[in-house]
Amino acid sequence: MSLSDPPRISVENRLLAALPSEVKARLEPNLERVSLPFQEVLYKSREPIDQVYFPNNAVISVLTILKDRTPAEVGLVGNEGMVGLPVFLGAETTPLKAIVQISGEAMRMKTDVFKDLVNQGDLLHDLLCYTHVLMLQISQSAACNPRHSVEERCCRWLLMIRDRVHSDQFPLTQEFLSRMLGVRRASVTVVAGRLQKAGLIRYSRGKITILDRQGLEAVSCECYRLVKDEEDHLRA
Repeated sequence: MSLSDPPRISVENRLLAALPSEVKARLEPNLERVSLPFQEVLYKSREPIDQVYFPNNAVISVLTILKDRTPAEVGLVGNEGMVGLPVFLGAETTPLKAIVQISGEAMRMKTDVFKDLVNQGDLLHDLLCYTHVLMLQISQSAACNPRHSVEERCCRWLLMIRDRVHSDQFPLTQEFLSRMLGVRRASVTVVAGRLQKAGLIRYSRGKITILDRQGLEAVSCECYRLVKDEEDHLRA
């Protein structure tokens, strides 16, 4: 690559893609493209976060583990953001756990390098905006879960996944979906059947296909659009 060539940094992650070209050039030597298989744990509760990840097309669930060891999803990260945000906020560890929900690729960076770049101000503004959106997502989920139906929450969740993988089809089992929503598998089976009968989705052999995105959004609770509009506003 000649000195006049642009940096070859991945632009699939929107947080990285929004950075100025000179910042991308400084980041490029420190980024490693990695494959993230389904259910790989990126960091565990109360263990050091050694790497941060910028998903390209993978989707990661951030979970809290309850006393009975039941996982509950508190955040969802795709190519709009990064995994390892506690490091940016000054924490070495977190009580939360990050696990790959949809397999794909990500850009990985060592935590100490990431901290140096943040201290130089290279990522500060964009990370502050992303932190705001993620906190809004988490707080809205807290309000959504006890007040909206399983069907509304399921539609919201499917739309959030679609926005992050940029595809109407993605792998998903009813067992995994029930765990992410914190409900019984039987409840998810009933909801998936209703959505399929209404022509909004097709579910077959562990794959979900969204057939009518607008229809799915009409059934979803308002929480999806509230967070999505704020994210779009900050990117505008």
